[in-house]
Amino acid sequence: MKLMTKRQRLEATISGEPVDRPAVSLWRHWPGDDQHGGELARATLEFQQAYDFDFIKVTPDSNYCVEGYGAESLWDGNPEGSRVKSGNVIQRPDDWLALRPLDPNTGLLAEVLEANRAIGESLGDETPYIQTIFHPLSQAKYLAGNLLLTHLRTHADALQAGLAVLTESTLRFIEALKETGVSGIFLAIQHASYDLLTEDEYRTICRPLDLQILETAGDLWLNVIHLHGEHVMFDVVADYPAQVINWHDTETPPSLAGALTRTRMALCGGLRQWSTMVRGTPDTVRAEALAAMRATGGRRFILGTGCVTPIVAPTSNLRAARNVVARNPAA
Repeated sequence: MKLMTKRQRLEATISGEPVDRPAVSLWRHWPGDDQHGGELARATLEFQQAYDFDFIKVTPDSNYCVEGYGAESLWDGNPEGSRVKSGNVIQRPDDWLALRPLDPNTGLLAEVLEANRAIGESLGDETPYIQTIFHPLSQAKYLAGNLLLTHLRTHADALQAGLAVLTESTLRFIEALKETGVSGIFLAIQHASYDLLTEDEYRTICRPLDLQILETAGDLWLNVIHLHGEHVMFDVVADYPAQVINWHDTETPPSLAGALTRTRMALCGGLRQWSTMVRGTPDTVRAEALAAMRATGGRRFILGTGCVTPIVAPTSNLRAARNVVARNPAA
């Protein structure tokens, strides 16, 4: 088969058509650099130059969407590269009512837009890139910490008023993001888990917000849903109008093979972020990648990790993940 461009390969993957080889992408955090647009862009582009993935996920820390509300954060050496949030902006239920939408051209939101603009200008049409969008309920968690689920169950009206504001901020940011040339969003959903919410709670409180966000991003062509954690509500989001779904498929159901019949979206995964990418060897990476390709038949499949690749992952393992698809072209 003729060599495809990255976009052609991804579009064929999304459509379930044959590809010249499986697509692959890994992403990581950039602690410290992720607080400055220019540095985040530079780190992201250098990473892409080293590995030539099929798409880039721009991965600032989640503090970028709540810093404007006064949320404090600190990178304390977490090996995933994420920052610890203070979680003390919201202390009483009425505090939700005081939130107002943020201007996407201020603070860290503006820094992330700057990073996306710089990445887009550097790449042109050569490599698709998508921006991480944190779910409004996740943003609420960064503001309220452990009070979030208490407020959800005892002061739902106040929380939902706050969520409406956080959603509006998110929609405004996505509209500004589109002007950078971004190919899509990576909607990171942390609470679609039976460990945290009931299905009824998720459908009532979160699903409408998800659909608002995806509608706003609907004119983009590479929107990815990420389900974080274990015991995820896969079937609740399986019909979402997005192109790709990513979850911890090696650690929690459904399996890649099982998911093929439960959603029309392409599947991204196959590699364990810790057991394989950090503690494994290049041989381990290759074996796990090949197993994922066999499970999916190489169709509607993008090789990746179920979540962010830790910043301590050996570069030899990252190279193995990138190279295994080139050495095993899809039929």
